[in-house]
Amino acid sequence: MTGPDDITELRRCIRDLAAINALPLLWVGQNAREVVNGFLDALLTALRLDFAYSRINDPEDGPVIEASRVNGMNSAAVADEIGRALMPLLGSVTVADVPHPFGRGTIRIAVSPIDMGGGERGAMVAGSIRSGFPTDSDTVLMNAVVNQATIWLRSARAAVEHRRMESALAESDRLQKRLEEENAYLREQADTALAFGRIVGNSPALRRLLPQVELVAPTDATVLILGESGSGKELFAREVHQRSRRAERPLITVNCSAIPHEVFESEFFGHVRGAFTGAVRDRPGRFQLAHGGTIFLDEVGDIPLDLQPKLLRVLQEGQYERVGEDVTRHVSVRVIAATNRDLSVDVKAGRFREDLYYRLTVFPLQIPPLRDRRDDIPRLAAHLVTLAAKKLGLPAPRISEQQCEQLQRYDWPGNVRELQNLIERAVILSKDGTLYLDPAWLPQRATGRPRTSVTAAGPEIVSDEEWRRRERENLETALKQAGGRIYGRDGAAELLGIKPTTLQSRLRALGIRASDTSARS
Repeated sequence: MTGPDDITELRRCIRDLAAINALPLLWVGQNAREVVNGFLDALLTALRLDFAYSRINDPEDGPVIEASRVNGMNSAAVADEIGRALMPLLGSVTVADVPHPFGRGTIRIAVSPIDMGGGERGAMVAGSIRSGFPTDSDTVLMNAVVNQATIWLRSARAAVEHRRMESALAESDRLQKRLEEENAYLREQADTALAFGRIVGNSPALRRLLPQVELVAPTDATVLILGESGSGKELFAREVHQRSRRAERPLITVNCSAIPHEVFESEFFGHVRGAFTGAVRDRPGRFQLAHGGTIFLDEVGDIPLDLQPKLLRVLQEGQYERVGEDVTRHVSVRVIAATNRDLSVDVKAGRFREDLYYRLTVFPLQIPPLRDRRDDIPRLAAHLVTLAAKKLGLPAPRISEQQCEQLQRYDWPGNVRELQNLIERAVILSKDGTLYLDPAWLPQRATGRPRTSVTAAGPEIVSDEEWRRRERENLETALKQAGGRIYGRDGAAELLGIKPTTLQSRLRALGIRASDTSARS
């Protein structure tokens, strides 16, 4: 039969269990040592102990937590003493009578192991001189405290691991972001140094130019690309387009120097059927084809003066009419123009409209000639060897350092186009995996030759000044034979075997006017 004392003990046990179950609410936000002290306080009160002691590994990887609570004493002062006395017994007994660690006689202890998971273990010790300790109720309450402590410690360990994983992940993300940034930087450097799109080089002249391309490309500003014939003006125009908001739309190229005067307007703006003899069907113009995209007007200085007002209207208002049609059409086109002429001189001479000139020169880009990019020549030559070999279906030959130095000494009046043509010829003639480069293709234009001399071992070596004099005489002779004409059959360009635009560039560089040559003839 259950007596009054048993009922009272049961009620006390239930009350203490409820208090113990509420402990986790009190431990929220506390560190491990505070929690350990908390469950030792609960254990000391619920079991009416003389002391309670615990030793666990810190779930946050701090030093081992050793704590004690002693009834009526400063527990901190005796924690080490209790620990030294009980250490040999931890893990080997559950209930035992032992010498009192800080008093006289013996005291009964109950030891409960704490499994923190991951192979980590700790222990909680309850000590009492009370007769019959530990009772069944004592065991229930002690197990409840140990269970609550174990749950909290495991949760704390899991939280630590979670934070560690988050930290590792954050560090991984940080490293990944850093790598991405570094890769982006390296790609940017590679774009600049090796291939800005298809622009190869890393010379100072090119490094000054490429940031300007990056700045203007995303805008819709009109760009005027200036540079000698063969310097790569169209290549830069394509890079501006590819880096613009219109990149998904077409880039329409118009070589203004190749269009006969009588069909200029039709070529630009289109025509309707019957507009003129031979107009058998409607035809869209280049501006209509470029709608939403970009139109590249190469050699814009060759546009006839009487057509320039219509081009200016398109630039300013986005409006035009087809030849033979009264309907006004609207177009959204970005204009990139290029020329190897000094348009300001043409403006003064009345050959180019001043208002159109200023409309085109919103953002000028000056392309350096290849002679100002000598540092780029070895890398550019190797790049062109690869392209030529692929185009011709031949194995790519190796270009030697000596050959690169030879190419660097040449002035390249025809610029990159001349280099490209020479490389293609060299690839065709190459054998045994080595680039064939005939010194006779370049020698008289080599720079750095201070004087004229004749050696017994070879042909005459001329200075740059002497070469310029000979080149002037050669060009003037060709112009005289052609009657001052540059273009067309039997024109000076055809006699010299070069493009008319290349000849114009050389004439300007040497200060030769075709009209003066014709007059002297």
